[in-house]
Amino acid sequence: MKKELQRLTKIRNIGIAAHIDAGKTTVTERILYYTGKTHKIGEVHEGTATMDYLAQEQERGITITSAVTTLYWNDYEVQLIDTPGHVDFTIEVERSLRVLDGMVAVFCGVGGVEPQSETVWHQADKYHVPRIAFINKLDRLGSDFFRVVDMIFEKFGANPIPLQIPLGREDGFYGVVDLITMKGIAWDEEDMGSIYHSISIPKEYEEIAHIYREKLFDKLSLLDDEFMEHYLEGGPIDESIIMGALRKATIALKCVPVLCGTALKNKGIQPLLDAVIAYLPSPLDVPPVSGENPETGELEERLAGDEEDLAALAFKVVMEEGRKLIYIRIYSGKLKVGDEVYNVNLRKKEKVSRIYKIHANHKDRVEEAWSGAIVGIVGLKETSTGHTLTKSNPILLEPIEIYQPVISIAVEPVRNADQDKLMIALQRISEEDPTFVLKADEDAYQTVVSGMGELHLDVIVRRIKEESGIDLQVGKPQVVYKESIEKAVLKEHTFEKLINNILCKGWVSLHIAPNVRGAGNIIASRIADTHPVYLFISAIEEGVTEASNMGVLKGYPLTDVKIDINDASFNNPEFARLTLKMAAYDAFREACGAANPIILVPIMSLTVTTPNEFLGDIIGDLNARKCQIADILAKDRITVIQANAPLTNMFGYSTDIRSLSQGRASFTMYFSHYDRIENG
Repeated sequence: MKKELQRLTKIRNIGIAAHIDAGKTTVTERILYYTGKTHKIGEVHEGTATMDYLAQEQERGITITSAVTTLYWNDYEVQLIDTPGHVDFTIEVERSLRVLDGMVAVFCGVGGVEPQSETVWHQADKYHVPRIAFINKLDRLGSDFFRVVDMIFEKFGANPIPLQIPLGREDGFYGVVDLITMKGIAWDEEDMGSIYHSISIPKEYEEIAHIYREKLFDKLSLLDDEFMEHYLEGGPIDESIIMGALRKATIALKCVPVLCGTALKNKGIQPLLDAVIAYLPSPLDVPPVSGENPETGELEERLAGDEEDLAALAFKVVMEEGRKLIYIRIYSGKLKVGDEVYNVNLRKKEKVSRIYKIHANHKDRVEEAWSGAIVGIVGLKETSTGHTLTKSNPILLEPIEIYQPVISIAVEPVRNADQDKLMIALQRISEEDPTFVLKADEDAYQTVVSGMGELHLDVIVRRIKEESGIDLQVGKPQVVYKESIEKAVLKEHTFEKLINNILCKGWVSLHIAPNVRGAGNIIASRIADTHPVYLFISAIEEGVTEASNMGVLKGYPLTDVKIDINDASFNNPEFARLTLKMAAYDAFREACGAANPIILVPIMSLTVTTPNEFLGDIIGDLNARKCQIADILAKDRITVIQANAPLTNMFGYSTDIRSLSQGRASFTMYFSHYDRIENG
């Protein structure tokens, strides 16, 4: 038992996450190099990054799919996931953070807190993931460490605590001051940053170093009573006491340690690895995983430990040569090759035929995996993203939130003979990617695929062409619309059907009303648990849910509707489920038809960064596209515009903004919510 606990304390399950172009993959590549996992530094701009192993990742210079690896630093095992920065692939971040214990959030020293870094931060908040911030690219023109620290506080309401301050600015950046040891750290240029030295703090930095050390102590004394006692005594404080207080506060989500460097110039990575070990949690430091017992409905916990009952979550699926490779996080228990596992979601047993330790696209076979491990499994034919695996005592873990696609295209093979081959390729991708939806449009004799954005679908189309050798005809992008309602309606409906010469009836009374935009559909029952219908409420809910999948105007899914089940009755218990479900289905559709149904379009959160001389033209263009400008923030020679933009009006925007700004403006855009627009 003691040996098992020692092993778990030596594990760190972490993710690296950031806005696109913050240098996240470059940070990861340096981590691999300095831990000895690779013998040559991979570069994103050269297309040689180890973790960006897909051909399109190397060609485009972006991360598309999350990549897993295991590395070692000072006798600690670090299981690391490098996640994409582009918003179209945000599901990769979501499912990674769901299974990780800690996160390194990378920020650009120039751009600071950018839109996708906000998305990533809020995803980490949702799963209560402790994190460290690394401010990167401090060698760049316009970089400002202290401004980015302020942005983390202002944008997130977080409590950032700098543990370092930079030595030198922009192209003169050469090292950091460690505020815990009160020593400088400088890196050798000649040996790719592998060797670094402890130096005395330069005189010109002594005052600011002491100021920020006092700020560090002030913040820690507010977070830790034991530390406050040492601080008030006025004497020197041992480094272990400072680090112990920081570790407790970080794991409790009370603060965010901040470090800095420039990954491309090989500075700052080793202290970042030290901080991962020192401040981010082991599997024993986070609360036990909890889930619902499917038999009793009660919440239960699983403690981290090899001798506990198995509890594992499948968080990623990769199709390899027709076989499923399932990435899982083992929270408790252990798994051996040949073990039979129980898929709680499907209520089915499956057999583990192989277990792999993963390093990007390389796999090492192992015979066993223990609690705290992140591994790949082969043999689970029906398991998918978000499914829980157990053995003897089932528990249903919280699933991974799946984002709804907002854009569609029609695809068909150039050669009719490739139709079956195309469907196999599309189904394989839909197995891997929960945000990719495949649907046959029987009226138009087309296959329609939907995703998170133009880049997402472009990557998928390219994958099909390159991996399956199918030439495709691709339609123009189409927006995925939804429907909603504008007024409240009370509706009663009776469903009658002659079954075995007996007239069976189900009657349902529903009240529907508009819900808050973005809140989705909420079904509530007002029927008492003593009522005979109470046992069949799930059938009524099924009827409403099925009816909401097809709206009353154009057949788009209905959203943002509050549904109250007021009353219901039936005359034949044997067919109560059927008659009540159909009565609810019809009642809901009739109610929506009378409730002023409307069409909703996806509204995107748009951030444009432009030199000031192009500001007028860009704002004029946004107004013409019916964008609602939320904020305009001037920063020296550039201006940042934040707006809500209807996706229907944003196709081709990347080309237009280049034209309007001579190629000097940039933008990011991600899905925010559905809403109605004028003349939409």
